[in-house]
Amino acid sequence: MIRVTRLNHAEIIVNAEMIEFVEATPDTMITLESGKRLMVAEPVDVVVERVIDYRRRCGQWPGSDAARAS
Repeated sequence: MIRVTRLNHAEIIVNAEMIEFVEATPDTMITLESGKRLMVAEPVDVVVERVIDYRRRCGQWPGSDAARAS
């Protein structure tokens, strides 16, 4: 799960596993596998970095400690 901020400054938690793609339109739009779209204040690069950090913590990213142990 990653924390992002809606444009109205409300913080929400998004299941990073359900993100299909992230785009700048010019605001950052996160599209989930369900088709739901979320517009957030963070730039695309920040959202991507948070997803990578999440996956590293879960051992789902090459180079993570958990990935090397398996």
